[in-house]
Amino acid sequence: MLLGIVLLAAACSSSGDDAIEATTAAEPVAAAPADDAMEDDAMADEDDAMEDDAMADEEDAMEDDAMADEEDAMEDDAMSDEEDAMEDNAMSDEEDAMEDNAMSDEEDAMEDDAMADEEHDGPVLALEFAGLEPLGDAAVYEGWVIVDGAPVSTGRFNLDADGSIVAEDGGDHQFVLPEGTDATAVVISIEPTVDPDPAPAPTKVLGGDIVDGVAELTIAHPAALGTDFADASGLYILGTPTDGDGNNELSGVWFIDLPLAAGLDLPELPEGWHYEGWAVIDGQPITTGRFTSASGADDFDGFSGDQGGPPYPGEDFIVNAPDGVTFPTDLTDATIVISVEPDPDDSPAPFAIKPLVSEVPDGIADHTVQSLGAGPAAPTGVAVIG
Repeated sequence: MLLGIVLLAAACSSSGDDAIEATTAAEPVAAAPADDAMEDDAMADEDDAMEDDAMADEEDAMEDDAMADEEDAMEDDAMSDEEDAMEDNAMSDEEDAMEDNAMSDEEDAMEDDAMADEEHDGPVLALEFAGLEPLGDAAVYEGWVIVDGAPVSTGRFNLDADGSIVAEDGGDHQFVLPEGTDATAVVISIEPTVDPDPAPAPTKVLGGDIVDGVAELTIAHPAALGTDFADASGLYILGTPTDGDGNNELSGVWFIDLPLAAGLDLPELPEGWHYEGWAVIDGQPITTGRFTSASGADDFDGFSGDQGGPPYPGEDFIVNAPDGVTFPTDLTDATIVISVEPDPDDSPAPFAIKPLVSEVPDGIADHTVQSLGAGPAAPTGVAVIG
């Protein structure tokens, strides 16, 4: 009995140990799935966390981008508003400046008009001419009123092809006398274009005394040439003494009387003036020379031959022909002219004052004395003060 109990106990003990061992051995097997699950859960949680973090980061990035875009947009709007404001201000300033300039111009114009009205309080001098001709580039006309015996300039001017007055600056010529001015005469002079002398030049072409506000201007006025050339007369012959006898005798003109004497009777000219002879050949005026006395030779022999001529004004047309003309020539049907020229004179044509003129008769013989007749009417003018 006792032995059986011991054996039973031993058996039980052995079985218990096996059970414990089996249990112990079985525990890792059972624990491994649990650990894997826990590890999977941890990894899943980590993945979820990482995904959540990534999503959160992306959302944050998107939110940051959105905020940055919004800030950029706000900054761009601010800058745009600032630029618009600056542009508006600039445009406004420009418009203000334009408006100010326009107002200033208008005010200046009003002031100029007011000054002009003030200046026009006195009497106005108006000029009109007949027979006066345009001057070359080297000279201009100038008007003068004589006040208390002294000349007062009324302005410089020239004439256009129609004879109309053109002021030196291209505008209308108008002169306003100061109120109460007692002008006694009007004089028209010829002045150098570049003129350092404020006084009238000696070349005074027209003058007239003021009577009831009007001055009739003539060359005969004492302040001008002082003569109308009514008593002037002249003779001439055709001949060419400077290239020998019997050669081209119709190609020269000399202002002489035969057998050999002065052929011109002309008044003495005042300072600033001289005479000049011309032969107008096929419409082209060719000078024979300038002179102040008909009793001596002129200042030119550029077309003559080499044998010398008489000691009187005249010229042979033998050499050095100008363009458009052939020398020797035939002066039959040419026009012979004596003109009065201002000094200095840059015009290649006769001046408007031509006291003596003659058409050479067709069929004229050389060395036959011919008479010069009166030339065209001298220039005149009218000055009105009112």
